[in-house]
Amino acid sequence: MTVVVLAVAIALVAVIIAVVAVVVALRKNQTKTAPHTPTTPKDPFAPEGDTTGDPRTLKAGDMLDWGVERTWIRGSLRLSQGGFTWTEHFFETDEGKAWLSVEEDPTLELAVWDARPDVELTPHAKTLEFEGVTYQLDEKGSGSYRSEGTTGLKAAGGMDYADYESSDGRLLSFERFDHGPWEVSVGRKVLPGSFTIYPGS
Repeated sequence: MTVVVLAVAIALVAVIIAVVAVVVALRKNQTKTAPHTPTTPKDPFAPEGDTTGDPRTLKAGDMLDWGVERTWIRGSLRLSQGGFTWTEHFFETDEGKAWLSVEEDPTLELAVWDARPDVELTPHAKTLEFEGVTYQLDEKGSGSYRSEGTTGLKAAGGMDYADYESSDGRLLSFERFDHGPWEVSVGRKVLPGSFTIYPGS
């Protein structure tokens, strides 16, 4: 009787060991075959997921909420020079006509420009004095534009530009379209998230 009990106990232990071995083997096999999805590094400052909206998608009809003022994009210029592209969006404020420029070079750069039609100045030198501020030439060139909405320009054409910057970050810009007169604007850089975008219909 004792021999029979011992034999049954040994058989039972053998079955348990076999079951454990099968379970362990299956788990190892699942670990080997389970697809491993590596975590993709992300830019913590990228505008994706920003609740204020993506300035790169702005278009005529979109609303900008600056916190103290709301305004609408009335028109946009899609500008290009070689393989480089940027946009300028026209809106109006209590002070007059203004533009929001959006470019990636390579990070997202935004600036608000106030038109100065009262100024007769040309980009004739590498250094310019304007209203007591010294500006240095940053870049200049020629390119093409496409117009959307209300911009005061035809649907497409050519343009020239010259951008200046002061030592304290103030901006001075010259643009002329279709060989017309130079248009002067003064600008300031703004950070993404300085305004909220509400897409138009």
